[in-house]
Amino acid sequence: MYKKNFNIYILMAVVYDSLAAIFSWLGAFLLRFNFDVPVDQAYLMYKTFLLLIPIQIITFYFFGLYRRSWRFSSIPDLRQILFSVITSSFVTIVLLVMFKLSVGISRAVLVLNPILLLLIMGGGRFIYRTLKEYYLYGSYKISGKPIIILGANEAAAALIKDLNQNKDWHVVGILDDDSRMHNREILGVRVFGDLKLLSFLKQRFSANHLIIVMPPDNHLKRRTILNSASNLGMNILTIPNIGDLISGKFNISEIQKIEIEDLLGRESVKLDNHGLNDLIENQAVMVTGAAGSIGSELCRQIIKFNPKILICFDLSESSLFRLEQDLHKLTKNSTIIYLVGNIRDIKRTEKILSLYSPKIVFHAAAYKHVPLMESGNVIEAINNNTLGTYLLAKTCQKLKIEKFVLVSTDKAVNPTNVMGATKKMAELVCQGLQKNQGTKFIIVRFGNVLGSSGSVIPKFREQIKLGGPITITHPEISRYFMSIPEASQLILQAGSMGQGGEVFILDMGDPVKIRDLAIDMIKLSGFDIKEIKIKYVGLRPGEKLFEELIAENEKSIETLHPKLKLIKPRTIDRIYLPGLINWIDSIQDCNDIQIKKGIMQWLKNYSPDLKKYFTG
Repeated sequence: MYKKNFNIYILMAVVYDSLAAIFSWLGAFLLRFNFDVPVDQAYLMYKTFLLLIPIQIITFYFFGLYRRSWRFSSIPDLRQILFSVITSSFVTIVLLVMFKLSVGISRAVLVLNPILLLLIMGGGRFIYRTLKEYYLYGSYKISGKPIIILGANEAAAALIKDLNQNKDWHVVGILDDDSRMHNREILGVRVFGDLKLLSFLKQRFSANHLIIVMPPDNHLKRRTILNSASNLGMNILTIPNIGDLISGKFNISEIQKIEIEDLLGRESVKLDNHGLNDLIENQAVMVTGAAGSIGSELCRQIIKFNPKILICFDLSESSLFRLEQDLHKLTKNSTIIYLVGNIRDIKRTEKILSLYSPKIVFHAAAYKHVPLMESGNVIEAINNNTLGTYLLAKTCQKLKIEKFVLVSTDKAVNPTNVMGATKKMAELVCQGLQKNQGTKFIIVRFGNVLGSSGSVIPKFREQIKLGGPITITHPEISRYFMSIPEASQLILQAGSMGQGGEVFILDMGDPVKIRDLAIDMIKLSGFDIKEIKIKYVGLRPGEKLFEELIAENEKSIETLHPKLKLIKPRTIDRIYLPGLINWIDSIQDCNDIQIKKGIMQWLKNYSPDLKKYFTG
């Protein structure tokens, strides 16, 4: 059935082009002689028909005109028709001369004919497309939901094309800050002005939807958009990937409500692919804590660089199983090994490292939930975050692993909680093990990531879903945020650049007040701040009002990558590390308050509130 229909469409196209050839030839004579063709010219015109039509149809066929659908006619089709017409006209003239049929034919006719043929063939195809689109979609335009586009750019043009073929939407106007675009049109849609006209457009067209097609920008600008739209009761939509929209890979179904991650959106990371290929491609790579938020994304990013073997190591068997299901569809030429184990199990880690000989180990395994580690689990935090790092790093050094990358945290700077203190001691462990030769120990320090299991965002979403209140510890509390993919990409980049002993600081942008974050999420959910209350519950044990990325005694320097800064390696007293490990061994039966007091001896800038959180 398909083949039959396909042949009918080709036959119809051939018939149309044959008629176009006849009428263009006839029209050329009529125009040349002002619609009063002499008898001898009329005779020449009819005499050459039998030669003209086959030449042109054969030429059109070889140029592929009959493989193209008229419904999707576009500029490339018009270009193909132009080349076909020029070629067929040239061949026609050559044959007319060869068969001595050109004698008496006016040169004006030979010039007018291809012009008319191009107009009839090209015009017919575009008229067909217009009528077809109107037949398929035109009747929906009035009933489609009116939508305003924010951003007058290539992405807007691509989106308008897609929405014009969809029954659900009707683009009524465009807004953009660029005054040069004001009062101009993109594919028939007017650019009215900037965001100040949003209220006017909403009332004029009864538009309740706004879609953003602007590239990621600073969160203050996006918050202005959110406030303007939410105050008008409008729904804000976005496109997950602007690049896919422009390249034609976008599907209308991908339009989605804007999320808080989009509001805090940051520019994509530009990686040194050459350096990462040298580090990862055809190499064995190991990730500890592979099933966690950062660890799992590290695995996804590493796969893109085609490692020979990727070793995913995690304590949680169920989480590792979920990771296996997720990575299965991403695997191409790499072998992925999923291994359950504890980083403190020296025999287990030494066996794995000896067997697979990874070039680099990304150490993301850690206990990270601040309140949970603050009371009742202090010794476990030290054993896992500090001692575990030491044992794994020491094993890597013993087996001459080329690089060891520690995933640290901004809470390690001037720590007030156990989690931050144990990660700071893990940093000191790596710096203490660093030598001129052997394993290169690299530290990467950054703040909160959006959407991780410990992030406030999932918690706020759940509280909003239940009708509130949203609980915040303090009105002035603020945090740094970045996306999990961005953090993971920069960890890889630091691993590529690091030469040993350095602390890399990720550019986290500006800190965000948690209160502002909560208000934004309330608005994005379609509520007013009067409907969802915010409740302040007081700072939790070990919690700080604001986080720092650099301590007072540290000085950062720029690197070749704009989103990575560097703190120069520091010299650790050679007796510090053995003493620290001996102390950890000696406190296994101590209570929380005794351990916290002990930490203060090893970290001079650790300042816990011992009275408030005394548990012993």
